[in-house]
Amino acid sequence: MPKGELATGPIVTEALRQGKEVYVPYIHKAAAAPSEAHTSVMDMVSLHAKEDVERLEADSWGIPTPSESSIAGRKRCLGEVNLHPQTSEGAGEGMQHLDVIVMPGMAFDRRLARLGHGKGYYDFFLSRYKQGLGASNDSESKMPFLVGLALEEQVLPEETEVPEGPHDWRLNALVIGDRPVLRC
Repeated sequence: MPKGELATGPIVTEALRQGKEVYVPYIHKAAAAPSEAHTSVMDMVSLHAKEDVERLEADSWGIPTPSESSIAGRKRCLGEVNLHPQTSEGAGEGMQHLDVIVMPGMAFDRRLARLGHGKGYYDFFLSRYKQGLGASNDSESKMPFLVGLALEEQVLPEETEVPEGPHDWRLNALVIGDRPVLRC
């Protein structure tokens, strides 16, 4: 389990076996830093096959990620543009639509709020994704279903809430071990 997050390798491998398109997070330095808070950004990049999963390397967080040298041969969920949520220039061009995103977290509450590692990578990615949807001409486009995976110990007691800010995204569902799924 990389730095307190559940391993998703078996889920990724099974999805690929079933012929699904799978995208994984890739964190890199922003070509033009969108803000002082975001000198690096997260994109979602495609995996090609099960062997691709086996070649993922642990990043500085211990999370399996594609090597920098392999990125050029992969589809990027947001295309090559749309680093800035404040501008719509280039948004939606070459965008790959996602159905589900498995969201990591250190802690979760019963309102389906999550506490990540504090860098805001997923929240910023989702804001950029939403902007891309708004700029696309695809009327069927919608936000992906956001699912968290948690151990019982990661779920806060009923009366306790994860602190949230204006840029935080809540989950649509939370899977907690073998308990029933929590949904919004």
